[in-house]
Amino acid sequence: MGDHMTFSSLRRTLFLAGPAFLLTLAPASAHHVMGGKMPSTFGEGFLSGLGHPVIGSDHLAFLIAVGIAVGVGGLNLALPLVFVAASALGVGLHVSGMALPGAELIVAASVVAAGFLIARGRTLPLAAWAALFGLAGIAHGYAYGESIFGAEPAPLSAYLLGLVVIQSALTTGVAAIVRKRSADVSAMAPRLAGAMIAGIGLMALIGQLTPGV
Repeated sequence: MGDHMTFSSLRRTLFLAGPAFLLTLAPASAHHVMGGKMPSTFGEGFLSGLGHPVIGSDHLAFLIAVGIAVGVGGLNLALPLVFVAASALGVGLHVSGMALPGAELIVAASVVAAGFLIARGRTLPLAAWAALFGLAGIAHGYAYGESIFGAEPAPLSAYLLGLVVIQSALTTGVAAIVRKRSADVSAMAPRLAGAMIAGIGLMALIGQLTPGV
């Protein structure tokens, strides 16, 4: 019976942590859904917005981190919208021509920070997570804006819509799953996932600091 419970706990741990590990296999620089082509229609803009946060391993890792933090901490499921709204603001800053030096470095550092905080296994006040989500959201959004800079209003609006839809669905979805499964999953599972997320951020950070190496 004890062996069965140990195996079951391990399986659940891998179920939760596995997706984060798989992110390490995705190239951190894969940030263009259209292969570098500027979206020119509403449909292309929407698809680009849906895909951009998913194909970038650092962006996807942070979205998963948001969901885990909210789910494990029992925080309000509306909290991820702080990140979503801030990322939309970041896109707006980029397309309006405002500069945010080191945005990609901030993105990578935010992934490391979120993963580390989850891996510590200690709860943080809602305000602390909201501050991290807000600041990180601006940087992530600014990075998203690179692929839509110079687009016409229609594809730009669709791109923002796609970003809002996919990021809201991923963060709240992960949070809801973690909250629902928390009683059945090992307490170490989210901490392991946090460590893996921090590792993804560290890889992205090293890639930014040592390009071409």
